[in-house]
Amino acid sequence: MATNLKLRCITLFLISTLGLVSCGPSFTKTIEIRGVYGNPNPLWDKGYKLDDLGVNAIFVHSGSVNEDMIIRARAEGAKVYAEFATLNGKGYVDTHPEAWALNEKGERVEAATWFMGACPTEPGFRKYRFDQLRDLLLEYDLDGVWMDYVHWHAQFEDPEPVLPETCFCRHCLSSFSKDSNVHLPDISTPEIAKYILDNHDSEWRKWRCQIIYDWTANIKDIMAEIKPNALLGLYHCPWKDEEFNGARQRILGLDYDLLKKTIDVFSPMVYHQRMGRKPNWVRENIEWFSKKIDSREDGFPKIWPIVQAYNEPGIVTNKAFETALRGGLAGKSTGVMMFTTHAIAEDEGKTEVMKKVYNEYREIPLK
Repeated sequence: MATNLKLRCITLFLISTLGLVSCGPSFTKTIEIRGVYGNPNPLWDKGYKLDDLGVNAIFVHSGSVNEDMIIRARAEGAKVYAEFATLNGKGYVDTHPEAWALNEKGERVEAATWFMGACPTEPGFRKYRFDQLRDLLLEYDLDGVWMDYVHWHAQFEDPEPVLPETCFCRHCLSSFSKDSNVHLPDISTPEIAKYILDNHDSEWRKWRCQIIYDWTANIKDIMAEIKPNALLGLYHCPWKDEEFNGARQRILGLDYDLLKKTIDVFSPMVYHQRMGRKPNWVRENIEWFSKKIDSREDGFPKIWPIVQAYNEPGIVTNKAFETALRGGLAGKSTGVMMFTTHAIAEDEGKTEVMKKVYNEYREIPLK
C-alpha cells in the first residue's frame, strides 16, 4: 500500500509538472490583440485573410484608412486602429517656418532620417493637428487612435540616436517663463538657452514633459467628445530611465508617470535590429516596462508592444522575428503587433511564423 501510494504521488507530480511545462506561463493570461502594422493590402493581395493568419487587429496610418478597408477588416474579425503622426512636422514646417524647432544656438534643427519634429507649442501647428484628428474621427468608425512621433525633435530608433536640445523658439520661451514662473533676461537666444540650462535645467525638463503630456490630454479630450469608446494608444521610445543619460525623459520629454494618466495602451517600439539589440532584448524590455507601469482601477493602461519584422538594417531572420514576437507578449503585455505588413507579406517564412504564434495564442483558454 505504501509503495502504491508513493507511486501515485510521483505520477500526479509528473503530470502536474508536465502540464506546467507544456502550457507555459503564456497560458495564464488573456491575449487581446494579435496585430499587424501597415496597410493590410499586401496580405490581401497574396490571398490571405486576417482571421486565417490569427490577426485580430490592424494598425494603419491615418492617411491610408478608407471605408472599404474597415469593412473588409471587420468582416475578417479585426479591429481597426489609426496611427496618428502627431508631432512629425515634415512638410508642414517647410510652408510654416514659425513651427520649426530651434536648438540651443537659436538655429533651425536639421531633419533626422525620417523625422522632422515641429515645435509642440506653436499655436498654428497645434490647431492643424487637432483639426486633422477631429476630421479623422468624424469620417471613420475607428476602434482607437495611436499617437506616433510624440516627443520633442529627436530620433531614437538608431544605435546612435539624434538627441538635440530643443526648443528655444519664442513660443516655447514665453510658455516656459509663464508656466514655470521663471523670469528670462532680455538677451540673445543662445544666451537664453545657456541661462536656462545652467540655472533652471530641472524646471525646463519638467516643463517639456508637461508639454508632451498636454498633447495626450488634449487628444484624449477630443476623442472623448467625438468617439468616447475608442482607445488612445501611444507608440513610444522603449528606453529605460538611465539609458543615454536619461534621454527618454530629459530630451524626448516622455514621463511615464504623467502619460499613464491619459494613455489607454502603451506600445513600446522595441525594434531590436533597428536599435542594434539582440532579439531577446524585447522580452527583457517588456518585463522591465511592465514593472514600470501600474494599471489604474479601470484596468488601463495596457501594454501592446510593436516588434520588428522589417529587414532594415540587415535581415531579420524568421527565428529572430519569432523571438521578438513572443518577447512582446512578456510581462503584463496583453497584445502585440509587428512592423510591417509588407515585410510579412513578402516573406512566406515570416508569414508562417506570425500565423503559428498568433493562432497558438488565439487558442489560449480564458481564465
